Amino acid sequence: MTVQVALVTGAARGIGAAVVRRLVASGFVVVAIDSCEGSEADVAYDLATKADLDALADSTDRVTGVVADVRDPDALADAVRLANDLGPLTAVVAAAAVVDGGDDLWSTKPAVLQRLWDVDLVGVWNTAVATTPTLLATADAGGQPSFVAIASTAGHRGLWHLSAYCAVKHAVVGLVRGLAADLHGRGVTVAGVSPGSTATAMLDATAALYGLDDSTQLARTQTTGAPLDPDEVARLVETACTAGPVVHGSVLSADGGFAE
Repeated sequence: MTVQVALVTGAARGIGAAVVRRLVASGFVVVAIDSCEGSEADVAYDLATKADLDALADSTDRVTGVVADVRDPDALADAVRLANDLGPLTAVVAAAAVVDGGDDLWSTKPAVLQRLWDVDLVGVWNTAVATTPTLLATADAGGQPSFVAIASTAGHRGLWHLSAYCAVKHAVVGLVRGLAADLHGRGVTVAGVSPGSTATAMLDATAALYGLDDSTQLARTQTTGAPLDPDEVARLVETACTAGPVVHGSVLSADGGFAE
């Protein structure tokens, strides 16, 4: 039986790590990519570390960890070659992202917008550029490959003091729809998933931008009454990866009934 291979960015922790675990449980072999910048990242909170990625890879022999930044097309190309050595690339999940903000739009530093643009949007673009030719080859060989981008509730509405993040996540939604149009009828499913407040380090960082000590306050308007578990979001991402053409061009809501 041919092994199905998935490639996941932003994989060392949070939603990305939960997606890796879900896909492994579904029978995939996963190339798990993360920048592993840790405390060296130019945002106000620590990103995942090499130790986080190693712990994920060490938990099963079906995960290969790769330190690579989605802003680096060459590094992504190397990761795709590694995936191809393992088997047909059948699922790609672009989950790498950071959050920043905390000011009115007109007071937001240009560097904040640039960082978000480079990681959260161009990183997804680079991932699509690196993987789509291989996904097309998988489709031509009779497979049903998929490309899934993690967007956000912020991609569908405005959030106070997160204008740059909202703008970039709206652009991710546009990227999903544009890529889906380009791949119409070509056998590759393209979809997005937009999480609401989810219990991750990114949510803690968002709370800090708002001056909150408790990130659970950010989920008070969700019908869940509390942040989502990353595995709950990963379950929908897994569905998007495996549902096939029925979700092509869709951006699926995983917001727990989020309301402003």
